[in-house]
Amino acid sequence: MKILAINAKLRKSVGKSESKALRNQGNVPCVLYGGEKQVCFYAHENDFRNLVYTPDVFIVELDIEGEKYKAVMQDLQFHPVTDNLLHIDFLQVFDDKEVTVTIPVHLTGNSVGIRNGGILSFRRRKIITRAIPGNLPDYIEIDIEDIDIGQSVYIKDLRVDEYTFLSPDNAVVVGVRTARNIIEETEDEDVEGEEGEATEGEEGAAEGAPAESAEGAAEGAAEEKPASE
Repeated sequence: MKILAINAKLRKSVGKSESKALRNQGNVPCVLYGGEKQVCFYAHENDFRNLVYTPDVFIVELDIEGEKYKAVMQDLQFHPVTDNLLHIDFLQVFDDKEVTVTIPVHLTGNSVGIRNGGILSFRRRKIITRAIPGNLPDYIEIDIEDIDIGQSVYIKDLRVDEYTFLSPDNAVVVGVRTARNIIEETEDEDVEGEEGEATEGEEGAAEGAPAESAEGAAEGAAEEKPASE
């Protein structure tokens, strides 16, 4: 997994006023937990740009005033109006202990189903994964070249020994489905065909009805004439 180094400083206090003062200076208050003790620290918001504003996942090497820790980002908070970064929680990780992170999914290839008019259904762009830090991948790669219309890739198709997915085997990750407009056009054609056949039948019946009446009337008149004579 990719590694990102960040230098940080310890927070002198953890009150609201101190946090507000840090943010006014362009800093982001943070907390590191999961180790022997909880560590409160801060760093400038620019130091977190490559960590926060990216789909990639990193092991973060924190240098907090000489003390070094390995961690992964667990949670972050943004201002509801300005979208400024307000707070980040980090989980300390150890080389011999499993950790749970969300790994992005990368697709490669040009699906045969899409070339035939299908639509890509990308259901899981990230997968919750558990492993020791050294076994965590940068991303989960799926080759969709041979996926045809109606076919899907499931969690069970991606499982390996190095890490574990915390999702059921039958969960769909990506697939190709039939385009809705193709289905609707086919149904419309079927309905028009049925209506056309019905119309032709009705026209035939309408044309046949007067002919039969005329013939019946003529025969009736011929039979009644001798009787009147």
